[in-house]
Amino acid sequence: MTMSSDSDPPKVPQFVPQSLVSDLQSALLSRRPAATPPEATSDEPNSEEAKGGEATTASPVEEASGVESSFADVAQGASETKPVVLVTCADGINSGGLEFLVTALVSTGQYDVSVCAPESGKFGLGDSITVGETVIATSTEVSGAKAFQVSGTPVDCVSLALSAALFSWSKPTAVISGINKGSSCGNESFHSGAVAGAKEALMCGIPAIAISLKWKNESLDTDFKDAVNVCMPLIQGAIRDVKNGQFPKSCFLNIGIPASPSTKKGVKITKQSDWRPMLSWQTTSAKKLPSVAPQFMSMHQSLGFQLAQLGRDASAAGAARRASAQKKNVEVESVAAAGKPETKEVVKKQFRLELVEKQQDEGLDGDLDYVALENGFISVTPLDVQLRMHPEILASASDWLTSILKGDEEA
Repeated sequence: MTMSSDSDPPKVPQFVPQSLVSDLQSALLSRRPAATPPEATSDEPNSEEAKGGEATTASPVEEASGVESSFADVAQGASETKPVVLVTCADGINSGGLEFLVTALVSTGQYDVSVCAPESGKFGLGDSITVGETVIATSTEVSGAKAFQVSGTPVDCVSLALSAALFSWSKPTAVISGINKGSSCGNESFHSGAVAGAKEALMCGIPAIAISLKWKNESLDTDFKDAVNVCMPLIQGAIRDVKNGQFPKSCFLNIGIPASPSTKKGVKITKQSDWRPMLSWQTTSAKKLPSVAPQFMSMHQSLGFQLAQLGRDASAAGAARRASAQKKNVEVESVAAAGKPETKEVVKKQFRLELVEKQQDEGLDGDLDYVALENGFISVTPLDVQLRMHPEILASASDWLTSILKGDEEA
């Protein structure tokens, strides 16, 4: 048996017709890629070919598609990592403090801002909630942010928003309650709707900030804009550190802005004082209104009722005389049973509560929240859900604020 060399053509079995073999060879040769014309070749090999690989060139459509896809991926990643910030305000959905704050947050482009606030001002309601009654949430918009106005209290707003019934997100990065008109320091924090909103968030496991602007008779709505400007570094630092896990644990920050925010002297970590304004009840009007209080006796048990009915008829005269011995006993019953009203005088008085500022005592600790505000400082008071301030929480918040202020100075 003779072995063929590699250069010899393969032997074809004799039972295959030669004509069919020729047709197959022609078909295979026609499917081979055409040789590259000499003018299309280059003296220098492609860099990929020089490395032993195959050079591939994407079409313009594929390149455009790839760039668009990359941008979409980046945008999607940015959207996924953008912190969600829930904002509420006890002064209501149309309050200046809420509008200026939301406008500032939205304009940064760094946050996914949502708003849920009472449809009107709910000042001084504290931790009150609406139970057993219908609460209506109506969609609206605040400075470009998706919002709902709620017919409930500040705590209702935060609780409802965190229930996942209103917004697409399941959990915000942080909750900001404010900016409210009027101080929320000292014992006034127990009445404050701003503090109540932040406390509700903390009880639900969400880091929170309450912000209030000290208000005086000469204060203007434009002061809210200045208040936003001075506290934005604290807000942005807090949101950043929440994501980094460096925000103080087990507390929310109760931030007080002095009455003239643009002339603030600085920022202080403060302790909660026992300050509260004087509660002054002012009489607005007093009226004496008659009240009709009919008292009807039972027909079957009251002889007086029977006598009254007989008295309407002339033939009842004799019966009335026979009952004269009992006149004193049934007289009152007869009058009442006959349907004649017995009038009683009811006094209705109207009052209005006003908060009166008390003069600051001299020699008080400058680190108390109320004293710091009066002296022109921004007060930052860390509080737990029971509005207490533990030493370890104070130390942690103090270290955090120092790092924020240091970073702000370096920037």
